Amino acid sequence: MQIKRILIANRGEIAVRIMKTAKLMNIETIAVKTAVEPNAMYLSYADVIFDNTEDASEIPVFLNIERLIMIALETKANALHPGYGFLAENAYFAQKCVDNKLIFIGPSPDAIYKMGNKTVARQIAMAGGIPMAMGHAGNIANEEEAVIVAEKIGFPVIIKAASGGGGRGMRIVRKSEDMEKNFIIASKEAEKAFNDPSVFVEKYIENPKHIEFQILGDTKGNVIHLGERECSIQRKHQKLLEEAPSSALDDQLREKMGEMAVQIAKAVNYYSAGTVEFLLDSEKNFYFMEMNTRIQVEHPVTEEITGIDLIEQQIRVANGEELKFKQSDIKLTGWAIECRINAEDVQAGFAPDPGKIESIFMPTDSYVRVDTGVQANSSIVASYDSMIAKLIVKGKDRKDAIKNCKLALDKVWIKGTKTTLPFFRMLMRHQKFQDGTFTTAFIEKDLDKFYLNSEYEEMLAAWLATKLFIEENLSEDSINIDFEQGKEMSPWLLNKRINQF
Repeated sequence: MQIKRILIANRGEIAVRIMKTAKLMNIETIAVKTAVEPNAMYLSYADVIFDNTEDASEIPVFLNIERLIMIALETKANALHPGYGFLAENAYFAQKCVDNKLIFIGPSPDAIYKMGNKTVARQIAMAGGIPMAMGHAGNIANEEEAVIVAEKIGFPVIIKAASGGGGRGMRIVRKSEDMEKNFIIASKEAEKAFNDPSVFVEKYIENPKHIEFQILGDTKGNVIHLGERECSIQRKHQKLLEEAPSSALDDQLREKMGEMAVQIAKAVNYYSAGTVEFLLDSEKNFYFMEMNTRIQVEHPVTEEITGIDLIEQQIRVANGEELKFKQSDIKLTGWAIECRINAEDVQAGFAPDPGKIESIFMPTDSYVRVDTGVQANSSIVASYDSMIAKLIVKGKDRKDAIKNCKLALDKVWIKGTKTTLPFFRMLMRHQKFQDGTFTTAFIEKDLDKFYLNSEYEEMLAAWLATKLFIEENLSEDSINIDFEQGKEMSPWLLNKRINQF
């Protein structure tokens, strides 16, 4: 069947992202208009808009399987793209699409179930000899069993939701007396987020790097990987910044981990885009974590260093086409960094800060790509995620990418809500980030806790504008400006100076 019209079962920047590629492929797209976001930016990119503002259902439309199937059939879509989040990794949803003769742009329901359920995925990886952290083979029935398993493995351990991801349903436990409380919290979080309270326990690896491999497969049995992404800058087990490739891997380790990622995908006859995630310890030992059976938020950095449009490949694979390239064809060129600019209050532990975007300016330099579903007068609503935009910056190598990212971040201006911009501006100037020695514990252990106060945002902007002018008009050797003590002044240091007056 030829894909002719796609229902986008999602919103925000990923809906825009899918629609842009579909348009280039001469495929029509359908967007769903909701009462929560009746004037959302993504609606303007669709060929057809289904008005769902009068829907009285208690279930939000992007989580309502029966409603989405009905919309697809009513609008004469013959395919559906789930994006990420919501129902993207719901095997039942994928099966319902198949049952209703809708092409699901993603992997098979069987692969989603096997790899989406973390305990099943662990069993598959174990059978294939894939390295992984010690853990229980199945789900844990209760907190008493969890204590027994944890004592056998050895503390610290981590409780994880069997279904889903994104940091939900995860709790680190360092001693047995803390297990009951954390087990209950993790289980309840898992049930709320994924409609499945099942959790399992595995050994917690201290201060690792989080490395994930992008894989791509077709329905003919071909599977390749497109290199790795470094995802160690996280808060609450959720990623804030990603880069590709990773400075922690050499060619030999990259090849070994990539082969393992492909092996896991082939074990479940995987097709479409997917991600195999690993933890890498200080001794360069790696451990399988999980597989994400969907397109990832951070997929643009892989696209930037490979030149491959992953959404296009998803659509082509769903259309029954064979991959046009082999593993030997994949070349990683340059370096890319993605900053997730979210409406969050950094001072309040990255808590969401919903509100109206009064004005927004994003750079348009040749080394910059911006993926967003937000514009001036858009609202960041509490019922959806807090993402404003993804700032993707490329350089000829990591040093060049960081330099370009600093320049790009200093040009961004957003008014109307607190954002993660101050964090990224600090991060680009942090020694541990620049030398690549950071781990997943960076925010908890290495971040300067003296956060920028919002009332000084305008003063910070003026300082950054001045600094940007100097950086763009002096030689590269002069970028570290001697304000007082021969060190580049960071936004955090500026704030401390301000408070002295």
